[in-house]
Amino acid sequence: MSTLKDKVAVVTGATGGIGFEVAKRLGKDGYTVILNGIEDEAGAKRVEELTAEGITSEYYGFDVTKDEEVTENITKIGEKYGQIDVLVNNAGGLGGRSRFEEMTTEFYRFVMALNLDSVFFASRAAIPFLKKSDNPSIINYTSNAAWNAGGPGAGIYGTSKAGVHAITRALAKDLAEYSIRVNAVSPGTIDTPFHAQIKSTKPEVFASWANNIMLGRLGQPEDVAGVVSFLASKDAAFITAETIQIGGGQALGI
Repeated sequence: MSTLKDKVAVVTGATGGIGFEVAKRLGKDGYTVILNGIEDEAGAKRVEELTAEGITSEYYGFDVTKDEEVTENITKIGEKYGQIDVLVNNAGGLGGRSRFEEMTTEFYRFVMALNLDSVFFASRAAIPFLKKSDNPSIINYTSNAAWNAGGPGAGIYGTSKAGVHAITRALAKDLAEYSIRVNAVSPGTIDTPFHAQIKSTKPEVFASWANNIMLGRLGQPEDVAGVVSFLASKDAAFITAETIQIGGGQALGI
């Protein structure tokens, strides 16, 4: 089997925010990191940044909501490197807000595709190459919204993330015979460019969010990256079908 320096991690949605920090951490852990995104210029810049830190990486531009694009590119990656050791299904997002009465079918399908279909497409394509690893795992992203159904207008986002919680456990059951572990992380409020608009226009509101977090601060991308690193490592070799909350106790409320 491969040595650590030969190991390959694929991170979707990795050109910014949490995804890039996860890619950087896995690169520092010794993985060759494959970054995915839909902004090719940003992808090229991120590869330059990782190269400057001594991390071997590549960028593959494809839309995780498109079945054929995902399958084609994940297969290319797997065939080039001979295996995939870690798949991090980081891509996803709110997609906007809409109450159900006014929700278009197009919007519904987009949010479900972005958060749930993407996990299915990438995981399905990666499985043959994960089977060739000596410590294979898939790491998905769910959300507090999977349990509380999301805030106003975010109901379909919550629904999609509840699906991610379920598919994580279903994949873990399905792939256990191949020793492929499948887990999820559930980040709380993380200080990323995702919140840049409210941070700049309503800084007092942004700052107040920490008041609802038991540890009294917002999360940082590094907080998520550290947990993903652990789940990918052999230290987590007996952990599968789990979801780890990374929210400073936010899920409990205070």
